[in-house]
Amino acid sequence: MILIPIPSSDFDPSEASLPWKLLSESNFKFQFATPDGKKAKADERMLNGKGLGILKSGFMARRDARDAYLEMENSKEFQNPIPYSKIREKEFQAILLPGGHAQGMKEYLESKILQNVVVDFFHSNKPVAAICHGVLLASRSIDPKTNKSVLYEKNTTALLQKQELFAYYTTRLWLGNYYKTYPLTVQAEVTSFLKSKEQFKTGGSLSVRDSLENLDVGFTVVDGNYVSARWPGDVYQFTNDFKSIL
Repeated sequence: MILIPIPSSDFDPSEASLPWKLLSESNFKFQFATPDGKKAKADERMLNGKGLGILKSGFMARRDARDAYLEMENSKEFQNPIPYSKIREKEFQAILLPGGHAQGMKEYLESKILQNVVVDFFHSNKPVAAICHGVLLASRSIDPKTNKSVLYEKNTTALLQKQELFAYYTTRLWLGNYYKTYPLTVQAEVTSFLKSKEQFKTGGSLSVRDSLENLDVGFTVVDGNYVSARWPGDVYQFTNDFKSIL
């Protein structure tokens, strides 16, 4: 069974639902976890595009992700999450950490319970998959044996600084800090936890999103039992690589 922890609201619908759908089709089972054990809701703006203006088609979740989210939202496992406090690493074979950028993500990104859970998965050498802001949660997970991040010696990627700043500066006049979760960018903070800045990989083109028919467009970094990706445009390759280490 694969664990997907998410916040109560504002997680990215593409980064949670597409891996869920694709891996469910391969007969993998899932358990969702939320702060209080109540059903969560994804970032509505990513589903309806409200307020994105002329950038709507490029920023919001694409049709396949919206369809997958609707299916996931109606699934038994999504409607019956466990609270973070009830997570036991030994009960799961792997963990998937979705991202999201709106302010509701902070309870997930700052959860000491989840950070400790991530450490447990790394200690057990179980597969860990993190995408976009999910990598920020992993990077903040400090191993008490070393007092360093679990990613300290790992190669990784995450939401790129140029992606985050482009989205922020092109929408801040009417959306404020919607695309700026923290003053420090994701790339800058994640890199600060690494042994060397060279471990952070930026990948290639961001102009096209990947698909089942065009996996190579996506970019991921696989380091042992850890796989990371940048944004929803990498999600098919990300899921494929995660599946390969399960």
